Order: sequence, then structure tokens, then C-alpha cells
Amino acid sequence: MTIIIIVMKLYLSVVVIRLMAATPEIVGTHQVKAIKQIYSRFQVDPSLFQLGSCFPTSFTAREVVFTVNLNDCDFKRIVTGHHLMYTNELTFLSSPASHVHTFSHQVVCTYERYVPKDWYPLVYDPEFHTYGQGDLVFHMGLMNDDFTGPAESTSFPLGSLIPIMASVEQRTHQPLLLLFEECVASTTAELQHSSNLYPIITNKGCLVDSRVSRSKFEPRQKSSELHLSLQAFRFALGKEVFIHCELVAWAPSLLDNTKKACHYKKDHGWELLDNPTYSNLCDCCDTSCKSRRMRSLGIRHKAVLGPLTITINHYSLQQFLRLVWLDKIHLALTKLA
Repeated sequence: MTIIIIVMKLYLSVVVIRLMAATPEIVGTHQVKAIKQIYSRFQVDPSLFQLGSCFPTSFTAREVVFTVNLNDCDFKRIVTGHHLMYTNELTFLSSPASHVHTFSHQVVCTYERYVPKDWYPLVYDPEFHTYGQGDLVFHMGLMNDDFTGPAESTSFPLGSLIPIMASVEQRTHQPLLLLFEECVASTTAELQHSSNLYPIITNKGCLVDSRVSRSKFEPRQKSSELHLSLQAFRFALGKEVFIHCELVAWAPSLLDNTKKACHYKKDHGWELLDNPTYSNLCDCCDTSCKSRRMRSLGIRHKAVLGPLTITINHYSLQQFLRLVWLDKIHLALTKLA
């Protein structure tokens, strides 16, 4: 199943989005809003449009055309009731020389779940049991502040952010989405029953530490990578700390309440990293996230990061206590509201 998205670019402020399907029988099942206002007196560079991870198939001074398959471009597939929904972001990536600000517009294709079989778009079968881990390489490491290279130190002041990157090298696999399923901090390189633990990510992808800190998932650059900014916590101060994680590689289009990356935003609650529109998949983060499947799918890998050390000095302690105090004020104001 192929779709064509045409972006009509007009000179003085309007971009019109029109969506067509290659299979005429299901054109009417697509639901896409068609107008985007750009408040600028300047002409938009058509080469700077992007649909998910895909660049234009062709463009002219007045028109941008994407001819793509729903399996490509990082389309997300969501099953809701009687519908299959495919979502993506149409983005204008502003260049340094551009006078038009970056903007994005959500594209949604909606299908009835019970249509004739040959009308369904092809989707990647997430049952990976025919592949094994031999041609996948997982990686987890400490990064510098902007995630452009490895960290220069493994020592982090209390309250600072620890940049962590995890990735999966896909090789011959179809595109995969990398997720943290569980992460805990420990003072031992191997988890034992007597190990002292600090939970970071639990409940199938819920960054529980973000409820009490500035920890967060960073916006994705690639589906096969995940960046985590973890606030250095008050656990085993001055001692060696190891971070144990279970990673899972998954089909990018098949998010559910057990395959997700959720973090907590102080003013908004739980938010789904890969598509905030469907943050209801994170609702179980405060209870228990369970799958209806008889067995859990996906390719898993256990990774250990460390040792690293969380240090404390007068300045870092002041900063940490200030953040704790501000969080308590915010919580009190929220309850009053």
C-alpha cells in the first residue's frame, strides 16, 4: 500500500497538504487536515520538508511530493478499537539561512480493522523468532552533554544530568525501534538477591525516576537509538554505581502499553516519547503494565553500564536541594489548583 502526500507551497504564508492513496478503494479512509499557515513574507525552500525519516521524492518551486509506503519513514501503527491508525509528522526543517521557523504537522491515516485482507497495508511481522541475535549488535554507553561523543568522565556531581545512549545496530534486519524495558542502579556489577537497588525504568518502559527528578528521554534522532538524560541521584554517593538495563528491539509501528518509552512531565503527566498523541499508553505507569499476549515478543538484551560515581560537594548539594525545593513548591501549587 503506497500513499502520496503533496505539499502545495504558496509564496505568502500558506502550505496546503493533500493526501492521496494509490489504491482508490480506500482513499476515503484517510483523515488528514489540509491547511498549514506559515506567518512569513519569505518563500519556503521545498527541499527542507521531511516526512518522518524520509525526504521528498520530488519537488518543484510550488510543490513537494512524497511517494512512500506505510512501512517506511517511521510511520507509527496504533490499534484503537475498530481502527488501525498510521501516524507520522510532516516537518519543515528550517535552515540557518531561512526566515521561516521550523514547524510540523501530524499526518494520520485511519483504516477500519475489518476490511478485506488484500486491502491492508503491509506491516512488518514483529515475531522475531526466525532471526536470533547473531546479526544484531546492542550498545549502551555514557555520552557527553550533547550526545555527540563518549563521555570524558565517569564521575557526575549530585543533581547533574548523566547522558546515556543505547542503540542497536540493525545490519540485515528491517527497521527496529529500541526501547529500555527495565533499568535499575546497583552497587554491584552483577545483580544479586542482596543487592541494594534504585529503580530508574520499570513497568515496561516507564521512566519512574522522572516523577521525582529532571530525568527524561530526549527526542529521537534514529528509531534504533534512545537517549536518556538521567539526573544523578542520591544513591550510593561516592561509591561505584552500575546501571543494569534490559533493552528490547521492536517493530517501530507496533507500540502498546508494554512496548513504549514514557517519561513524566511535571505539568502534563505521563507522556509517550514517540507519539505524545497516544500518551494514554502510559496510563498504566502508575499501576501495572501487562500484555494480553501469551508470550512477550521482541529481541531482548541485558546491558550493564559502569562503574560510574556520583559525587557531592557544597555547590552540587546546594543545586540539588534547590531543585528538590522547587519540585516541592510545584507539587504544592498543583494540589492547590
